[in-house]
Amino acid sequence: MRIARFSLDGTVGFGVLEGDANTEGGPVLDIIKGHPFAEFERSGQKIPLDKVRLLSPTLPSKVVAIGRNYAEHARELGQEVPDTPVAFFKPSTSVAGPGDPVGYPAFSSEVHHEAELAVVIGRMCSQVPRERVHEVVLGYTCANDLTARDIQRSEAQWARAKGFDGSCPLGPWVETEVDPSDLAVMCTVNGEQRQLGRTSEMIRSVEDLIVHITEAMTLLPGDVVLTGTPAGVGPVNVGDEVAVTIEGIGTLTNKVVKRG
Repeated sequence: MRIARFSLDGTVGFGVLEGDANTEGGPVLDIIKGHPFAEFERSGQKIPLDKVRLLSPTLPSKVVAIGRNYAEHARELGQEVPDTPVAFFKPSTSVAGPGDPVGYPAFSSEVHHEAELAVVIGRMCSQVPRERVHEVVLGYTCANDLTARDIQRSEAQWARAKGFDGSCPLGPWVETEVDPSDLAVMCTVNGEQRQLGRTSEMIRSVEDLIVHITEAMTLLPGDVVLTGTPAGVGPVNVGDEVAVTIEGIGTLTNKVVKRG
């Protein structure tokens, strides 16, 4: 099931995506009564996908991101694979939706793309045992952990480098039925492939990460866990169109613009 968050005529709601580009009449959203973080019903009211504006599929209270979870990515940065997961936060204000313009931060001259599988939490949870991780996950979406690499190198904390406005595009929707253990993760810039890896290359699995994070903190419905990026990260510039595609989920596209 693919669950999208959308805006139409000033109203925001959730819907279940039905059909695709090959379906007669094109894909539609079956509007959800309420929200997807509890039991819900489909209303039967269907709206063509091309009539709505897709928004970030969730508004998280926090984004918990994991660094250096692919060995090749750690090596390309000249770093060792960490003994324990490296966790950091991206604030809720960093979240952008599919198609949203992303402003290039004025304090940086080296912003990099980082394509990632994002886990969307479906229920409040703490100290989750491995065998119950699947119970707290709503589904998965695409993410771009945009990083001001020059600032990351020069500042001991990553708050500005990783947390600037628009640095966490998410979307285009949440896929609830995909197996995250071996999915292709790709990033293109202006149609040119930059990153291509598989989630099976992650040092620590989704289950490992949820267990590790919830040992320390409570995750709330709608919170997001970023699982790390494969090798191939590189710079983006004003005017670039960056697309993150994850097998079985979809494509998240954003354009980099000059920050006003």
